[in-house]
Amino acid sequence: MSICTLTDAAKHQINKLCEENSCYAISLNLKGGGCAGFEYVWEMVKDPSEVESGDTVIDAEGVGKFVIGKQSLMFMFGTEVDYVKSIIGSSFEVKNPNAKSSCGCGVSINFDETKIDTNAEIVELSYRA
Repeated sequence: MSICTLTDAAKHQINKLCEENSCYAISLNLKGGGCAGFEYVWEMVKDPSEVESGDTVIDAEGVGKFVIGKQSLMFMFGTEVDYVKSIIGSSFEVKNPNAKSSCGCGVSINFDETKIDTNAEIVELSYRA
């Protein structure tokens, strides 16, 4: 299982955003907060020098990249990122198998600690290899 996969729609949107905003990548990280315990944080990475050691960089098969920060990896293991369009708008959709619950806003999330502990061990072993 990979850390994160991108659908074709997500890759297309990442490339579009990177091209329109003259940036290197789109990043997705987590921070404490929100009504469910954690929040997804989306940002633009202007230059490759902003990527820190241990961050995961996924090629969006075009001009753009997708970055997950080192501290967020254990929470994102096995996640699929999609880009969906609907009658009320469009947005990235995060399908995270480690989620125990999430808020209706789609930004705030709570995690299954058992899965996170296992993922943390896998991520740690990958750094030793």
